[in-house]
Amino acid sequence: MSRPFLLGLTGSIGMGKSTTAAMFASEGVPVWDADACVHDLYAIGGAAVAPIAAAFPEAIIDRAVSRDALKSRLSQDKQALNRLESIVHPLTTQSRTEFIAAHPNADLILLDIPLLFETGADQACDATLVVTAPQDLQRARVLARPGMTDAQLDLILARQMPDAQKRARATFVIETQSLEQTHADVRHLIAQIRESRDA
Repeated sequence: MSRPFLLGLTGSIGMGKSTTAAMFASEGVPVWDADACVHDLYAIGGAAVAPIAAAFPEAIIDRAVSRDALKSRLSQDKQALNRLESIVHPLTTQSRTEFIAAHPNADLILLDIPLLFETGADQACDATLVVTAPQDLQRARVLARPGMTDAQLDLILARQMPDAQKRARATFVIETQSLEQTHADVRHLIAQIRESRDA
């Protein structure tokens, strides 16, 4: 049996990435979620807690990593992000490798990675998928979230690779305007990848 085909999924905030990942899962495709992995690493007993406690003791609250305390530290110290990434990235890479190894019979695995291109994780994938939506729809979706403001959204977008740049680098692009069309596109893409593997 050949190894699974690794499809890297990404998309800017509000583009429908989580919804699209759930559609792959509903089609029986194993999905590794980078955000969920980091959540586990930061939780009590998580592998990132001890090294982060050593580097940023103030970020540990109740034996777990507090994202708010960590954010506060990162905003005050330009070098802190590099130090944090040097702790977290090897741990997420290890988790991803273990997940792939745990699914030897899968023909396709989806790797849901928000910073797919920014971290160079796309180089470990056989192909990449970017989900996109018109800018006005993206803003409407994000601003519907509790506590989100225009200023916060602009700050998040400024930190992310622009949508056009992601689309230009992607192997595949799915536009997420309606759930029905997105799910149809997901099914079509899964079939396309399987056919190319069988060819």
